Amino acid sequence: MRESLENRMRDLGEFIREQRRTARLSLRKLSEQAGISNPYLSQIERGLRKPSAEILQSIAKALRISAETLYVRAGILEERPDDHDLEGEILRDPTISERHKQTLLEIYRSFQTEHAVATIERQRDEPDDEAAS
Repeated sequence: MRESLENRMRDLGEFIREQRRTARLSLRKLSEQAGISNPYLSQIERGLRKPSAEILQSIAKALRISAETLYVRAGILEERPDDHDLEGEILRDPTISERHKQTLLEIYRSFQTEHAVATIERQRDEPDDEAAS
């Protein structure tokens, strides 16, 4: 179990680093935009820290990617087979203003975070199968 968590955190960190580089953001710039410290973001990218759902949401917002994508990679949410890019659709919609797009995304992300936090709390409250054996 421990090894898979470490692998998942390393994969999550590598994905965040790739997204940051694709967005041409320095570690410092992304940490500023996400509202987290530079050393903490570096530790996340190296797979040394497990970020909370709120931190993942902040990073996703700064990278302009779906928070759900990071939640799935972190193991907080299960991947849905019919997954689609709602955030991308909102950002590409020519019929609404940039301000409206950002407002919609903020509301959507807050619901995602609320759901992810509830999922984490449920998982924490469930008995550990390994401990029961």
